[in-house]
Amino acid sequence: MMNPPRLLWLKKFLSLETLLISAIAISLILRFLNLETRELWYDEVLSLLLATGQKIHYATPTETPVAVSQYRDLLNLPNASFAKTLQSLLRGLYSGEPHPPLFFLTHHFWLRLFGNSEAALRSLPALWSVGAIGAAFGLGRRLLNRRGGLLFAAVIATNPFYLFHSLNVRMYTPLVFWALLSVWALVELTASRSKKSTWIWQGIFVGAIAGGLLTFYLFTYWVVAIAGLILILDRQRWLPHAIRLGTSLLLTLPWAVWGTLKQLRNADLDRFNTDRQTGNPILLHLQGVFQTLGIHLHLGDWITSLEPSWIVLSGIGTTMLLVAAALHVWKVKEQKLLAVALTMGILPLFLALLVDVITGKYTLSFGWGRALIFILPGCLLLPAIAIEHAGRWRNLLAASLLLAYLAIDVGDLSLRQRQVFRQIADLVRHEHSTPTLIALNTQAWGHINRVAYYMPAGARVDLLAQPSAKLGTVLKKTLENSQSPHQTRYQRVLFIESATPLWSAPMTDDERLEITQILEERFSLKIAQRLTGTMNLDEFQISLYRLSPR
Repeated sequence: MMNPPRLLWLKKFLSLETLLISAIAISLILRFLNLETRELWYDEVLSLLLATGQKIHYATPTETPVAVSQYRDLLNLPNASFAKTLQSLLRGLYSGEPHPPLFFLTHHFWLRLFGNSEAALRSLPALWSVGAIGAAFGLGRRLLNRRGGLLFAAVIATNPFYLFHSLNVRMYTPLVFWALLSVWALVELTASRSKKSTWIWQGIFVGAIAGGLLTFYLFTYWVVAIAGLILILDRQRWLPHAIRLGTSLLLTLPWAVWGTLKQLRNADLDRFNTDRQTGNPILLHLQGVFQTLGIHLHLGDWITSLEPSWIVLSGIGTTMLLVAAALHVWKVKEQKLLAVALTMGILPLFLALLVDVITGKYTLSFGWGRALIFILPGCLLLPAIAIEHAGRWRNLLAASLLLAYLAIDVGDLSLRQRQVFRQIADLVRHEHSTPTLIALNTQAWGHINRVAYYMPAGARVDLLAQPSAKLGTVLKKTLENSQSPHQTRYQRVLFIESATPLWSAPMTDDERLEITQILEERFSLKIAQRLTGTMNLDEFQISLYRLSPR
């Protein structure tokens, strides 16, 4: 028979707190084990180009082949003074980028410290997510208790949507950190009686709001939510909180005047117009709501492999679970906590929906829901509160949610193919000194920069990137001009056909046949392979041709 000390140890080992701490630890391990297990996707390589400060030097390819190394150099820090590089970075932002500067500035400093490898680039978002997990624990402990704080931190840490973005070199990971930190600071300010701690939390609150606004413009919705939380948590002292909020806005004013106005003039807002969508507008707006909730709370990055109807069904199911959680929290008489969670999660979602309806646009689920990632903490806080007040069902519900999240996480990170441009680079690396021409049917800068980023250093590779309709004509001219009576400049031609060229139409059968005929006049096909990733941007057909002996 088991003695009492061993029984107590086993009971403690199997406790809910142990489960929550283990889930957080596993989520952190997954983050740092997967810093370089997948390629940079389209938007990530653009983040790198902007962070180096060399976006203003980028030029769209012409009809003349250019050395891939010239594009590769743009993805490294330039040999220029620190002040000049920062000036170029800011010019690159307001000349066409629709996002504020803070994310790119922090990544610029990170590049200077650790370089531009995948692991180095992704380590900063991963650290932002660690900060968010810590802030979730602090906020949850204040609103609930220590166990509630661990539960909230665990669902944030293991949530598939946030785990994916914790390894994404974009500005969405820090938004969750700024959102959680701002609410945590607000809660501390409402309870603080020490002048020293008040000053500290005031600084954190002001910095978090300003940081969010300088990271992403739609964080404005979150500022409205913060105003609502002030009324819920501490309406008697609304004036000091309003002054702090106003101070945050003043800190962002220099960029708003100098950079935001320039960005607005270059913004492509027409892509969100309703006339680009087919279907009933009301149903489309509701679809956006359900898709956003389904992606945030259930599917994560798996949505890139699913049909829209399945995403909507997931969102409907997720919404029903949120309603059930809200009803339970109301039933256990935690109306104040319920109001906090709904204000953090549902109020910004409703504001975004309202703006879309009024302006006749569909921005809500744009980019697979990532534009509203700051609603995630509120949406996860609601089930965390419900589970904490679930009585004898608490452990089972917590374990079920965390195990489901971890299963989705592990499946996403281990079962899905994310190696496309590395395979292309391997074909070149095998004979990197052989003069090679890459013919690419797109001029989209994300595709071009990914080719350049993964190309082996020192490889003798030129790039000819043209729209599908022009590529055949330009390729023929290039090969004729490169031929002399005794030799041809290129020993190999690697034809890369993108299924989603973005800036131009996909290739037709006639255009593909034209290129095949041009290449087969002088070259022999050695390798033909289809490459696919997790999204339509990663679908390519590659054909490697070698010069035929005369």
